[in-house]
Amino acid sequence: MKQSSLAAAFTVACLGIAVFASMDAVIKALSLAMGTYNTLLWRSIAGIVVSGAPWLWRRPARPSRAAMKLHLERGAVSAVMAMLFFWGLARTPMAQAIALTFIAPLIAQGLAVLLLKERMQRGALLGSLLAFAGVLVILWGQASAKMGPDVLWGAVAVLLSAVAYAYNIILMRRQAQLADPYEVAFFQSAVVAICLSVAAPWFAELPPAEHAPMIVFAALLATVSLALLGWAYARAEASYLAPVEFTAFIWASLWGWVFFREHIGLATLAGAALIVGGCWWAARSPDLERDVIP
Repeated sequence: MKQSSLAAAFTVACLGIAVFASMDAVIKALSLAMGTYNTLLWRSIAGIVVSGAPWLWRRPARPSRAAMKLHLERGAVSAVMAMLFFWGLARTPMAQAIALTFIAPLIAQGLAVLLLKERMQRGALLGSLLAFAGVLVILWGQASAKMGPDVLWGAVAVLLSAVAYAYNIILMRRQAQLADPYEVAFFQSAVVAICLSVAAPWFAELPPAEHAPMIVFAALLATVSLALLGWAYARAEASYLAPVEFTAFIWASLWGWVFFREHIGLATLAGAALIVGGCWWAARSPDLERDVIP
């Protein structure tokens, strides 16, 4: 693949992560106001409309059986992943929660080799390790902070979500090769909404009217992010793009400080510098002959 094409895919993926991290801030605020389940349920329902409009406007053909199977599988995985992550996010600082999810790209790179038969690029691997070192610096800096039981259980939920997200990255790559970004975004919202609706008779509540604009805004951000990531993963391998997940920490730190007054320490800043360096290293175009790990 040409260097310009790889650079474009990497840049679009970074933009998709930035939009997704911004949605995390909106979801955290809504979760604190109306609970994680109802926030995700109504966000997904709104997402069906927001993502369905551009998809149906294009008069799409019926999804293939293979694509539909992936839509269902990824939607189910995403429902579990989202419930765990946003439940944990409501109980932990945004920067810490995002940092904990950074085990996902490393797991995803290994899964890409095993499940997608991709070849591991040295640049992507070294970039991931450098970025993960930044995560360890951040966690070391937060280890001295007093953590209550809610924060601890929130961290556990986020870690479990990260494992699910690693597999989700693999599904994203396979899905992007069979369906366009509009189709991916629509079925993601639809399947997640259906999965969450199973518990609606017991837990669903109509959201207060004042929260409706934020719910729609969250759905819009989710749709844009899914479309951008779908475009990027259709043009570059998962093992190459996985390190862009680390850039989410930058946005989580910013929005956590701006909207939730969450403190950013020196260790956090040092870790962020390593994360940026790792992503820069991973973004360099690999030499397909010399830069492949046998």
